Amino acid sequence: VKFNNCAGNKGVRYETNSLDFKVRADGTLYAAHHLQVPSKQLILVVTAWDPQTLARWEAMVRFLVAEKSQHNGHKPKGRKALPGELVQQQSDTLLPWRQHQSANGLRRQKRDWVIPPINVPENSRGPFPQQLVRIRSDKDKEIHIRYSITGVGADQPPMEVFSIDPVSGRMYVTRPMDREERASYHLRAHAVDMNGNKVENPIDLYIYVIDMNDNRPEFINQVYNGSVDEGSKPGTYVMTVTANDADDGTTANGMVRYRIVTQTPQSPSQNMFTINSETGDIVTVAAGLDREKVQQYIVIVQATDMEGNLNYGLSNTATAIITVTDVNDNPPEFTTSTVKAAGWCNAEQPQKRLRTSVVITQDLTSSLMGWAGSRIWGEMGLPTTTCTHSPFSFSQPKGPREKIQHFAAAVDYEMNRAFMLTVMVSNQAPLASGIQMSFQSTAGVTISVTDVNEAPYFPTNHKLIRLEEGVPTGTVLTTFSAVDPDRFMQQAVRYSKLSDPANWLNINATNGQITTAAVLDRESDYIKNNVYEATFLAADNGIPPASGTGTLQIYLIDINDNAPELLPKEAQICEKPNLNVINITAADADIDPNVGPFVFELPSVPSAVRKNWTITRLNGDYAQLSLRIMYLEAGVYDVPIIVTDSGNPPLYNTSVIKVKVCPCDENGDCTTIGAVAAAGLGTGAIIAILICIIILLTMVLLFVVWMKRREKERHTKQLLIDPEDDVRDNILKYDEEGGGEEDQDYDLSQLQQPETMDHVLNKTPGVRRVDERPIGAEPQYPIRPVIPHPGDIGDFINEGLRAADNDPTAPPYDSLLVFDYEGSGSTAGSVSSLNSSSSGDQDYDYLNDWGPRFKKLADMYGGGEED
Repeated sequence: VKFNNCAGNKGVRYETNSLDFKVRADGTLYAAHHLQVPSKQLILVVTAWDPQTLARWEAMVRFLVAEKSQHNGHKPKGRKALPGELVQQQSDTLLPWRQHQSANGLRRQKRDWVIPPINVPENSRGPFPQQLVRIRSDKDKEIHIRYSITGVGADQPPMEVFSIDPVSGRMYVTRPMDREERASYHLRAHAVDMNGNKVENPIDLYIYVIDMNDNRPEFINQVYNGSVDEGSKPGTYVMTVTANDADDGTTANGMVRYRIVTQTPQSPSQNMFTINSETGDIVTVAAGLDREKVQQYIVIVQATDMEGNLNYGLSNTATAIITVTDVNDNPPEFTTSTVKAAGWCNAEQPQKRLRTSVVITQDLTSSLMGWAGSRIWGEMGLPTTTCTHSPFSFSQPKGPREKIQHFAAAVDYEMNRAFMLTVMVSNQAPLASGIQMSFQSTAGVTISVTDVNEAPYFPTNHKLIRLEEGVPTGTVLTTFSAVDPDRFMQQAVRYSKLSDPANWLNINATNGQITTAAVLDRESDYIKNNVYEATFLAADNGIPPASGTGTLQIYLIDINDNAPELLPKEAQICEKPNLNVINITAADADIDPNVGPFVFELPSVPSAVRKNWTITRLNGDYAQLSLRIMYLEAGVYDVPIIVTDSGNPPLYNTSVIKVKVCPCDENGDCTTIGAVAAAGLGTGAIIAILICIIILLTMVLLFVVWMKRREKERHTKQLLIDPEDDVRDNILKYDEEGGGEEDQDYDLSQLQQPETMDHVLNKTPGVRRVDERPIGAEPQYPIRPVIPHPGDIGDFINEGLRAADNDPTAPPYDSLLVFDYEGSGSTAGSVSSLNSSSSGDQDYDYLNDWGPRFKKLADMYGGGEED
């Protein structure tokens, strides 16, 4: 087998789908061992694959196996072996599993059939499912067999393209096939018994899709671009167009042929080009290509399959654009020998376009045979002060009969007002062979320079001055003036600021004198590398006005105007010396020599600073702060340090460093307790704080208990007034929440103290609510004496209040308290006689005997009438 992957076949490997055959690296197919081929036809699939790209290509190889001669190598008499007889014909029913054959009582090993490929035409209209073939085993007469197929198209994507009747073994295709989607299928047929046990070995089935002409040729590009030199001979290659057909290229369905349909323009001939019908190569077929007449051809190319048969084949078209390239077959030529032009230029505008001269040329100027060789042949009256070379140059024309563009560079009207030139134009490349003409042409050019308003310019740009920082406001720094090149125009120049980032400068609008508007500080953020940069504008009053810019750079020399600052601002040290030290340094915004070496020292006031601390100099920029005494109590200390720089005169600054002194472990690290102590609290202070916290918590607890007690007392309703405050003038009701009308019927006899109270004080239920009634017999009390004992009433009430306060069964709401329930009726007499009767026959003198508490009542009702 031969294989070509268009890349040299490097590393391509071969393999087959049979263990009986192998393929060498050179494509030789050989038998792996001695074997007996059981059929007249043998089909193999050879695969070539690239291990790097994993691309695979398959080809089918069919062997026609000849029968061995049984008569000394001669064929049977009267019979010829035809090639067609060697191929097994496909039938409706295949017996892929052969029956056992015996010889001399011995049974030979069963060999499987090799099933010939099954061909299925694509785009079939059905009906579906459409039967392809029926397979059956020779054992189906003995046992019941179930058939199945596996592989791509059956149980692998695309799924269910093929199906099989498990009982009859008929295999069907279920839908139309598309060869361009998949050209072949490899299935395996299986035969098992009802229990799923394998009856026969699996048989390979190869199904090939027969191609139909259902795809048009497709050009790779719809527009192809090519070129050919003018004057090319017939047969010159121009370009190649390519069309691909998705149909089978080995059949007429995929064999594409090309032809030219139209050519535009049809000059000088309608058939200037032809195309190879098989390869698509376009070549010239006629002479007369002339770019100066026809620069481009548009050719419509048609591709048709079925080997170009226009009646049956499918076609498609593409456009081929053929550009005729220029060759040097025409020399340049001026239209006139003398040309006048006018123009202007100055140093700020290095190129100005002047008037043009028309020339005659037919060749393109973008190539060597065009105007690339245009140059000045002679010069007269050229200035020598503004230009070291010729101030004139020429552009190249871009097409036939183009104009030469004249340019002037750095021409100054004030130096020279006119120029006379002799211009020569020639080709850099020689003319094409057979052209007998001069390769160059000359012409005279007179150029008049027109004066224009030129912008003022600063002779020294960028101007650099040096001065010390800190100069006072209003100091004159320099005069930054511009020059106007227009000597023949009377113009005035005015100055203004264009860029002054810090707004430090002022400029005189008339003479350009620059003064300071603020103090210049070298340490400002506007200073870059000690240089401050400002931009100024100079504008004239010409028509139109012109302006130029200039940059002033001020280099500021440093002075010692910044005192050093101590670093760091905070530090930590152990309370015992010789364990660790604090490295200190200083930062100064100035630069050398107004910075280090620095001097670090402790102030003499307060005296405790030098007593507790000491400074040791390390070098010009660093020193060490350490304890002088053997022990310093933990806390935070503000240590002032005087830092002096080396400026002239020197500046100093007193900076304070906060030092946390704390107890340290053996490694010199501050401990946790030490960190707390270093916060500024001693041991005594910490103990005092803890005691204060305990006292505060105790007070809060007592306050809460008192509030709860007060809240409980507030809910306890006192029925009577304290005896000391009782004046018996009025009956005061404070938030009475009684039970209704019944509470208004008072029995004053209940307020009398009985002679004996032992049975009351020993009463078990205690104080009860008004809605409670004691269970059991009501006690009988002796008859009260006529004269009560008012002094005992207050004690009785107070005792009842104490009993109510200590009652755990008391309700959480206010209620009327009954101190003693004495049943219905009362031993006390009725007090209805106390009503204010107008009869006047009632005697109230006995009230005077009741004591001072009833004195007011006795005065009101006892005795005679008052005036």
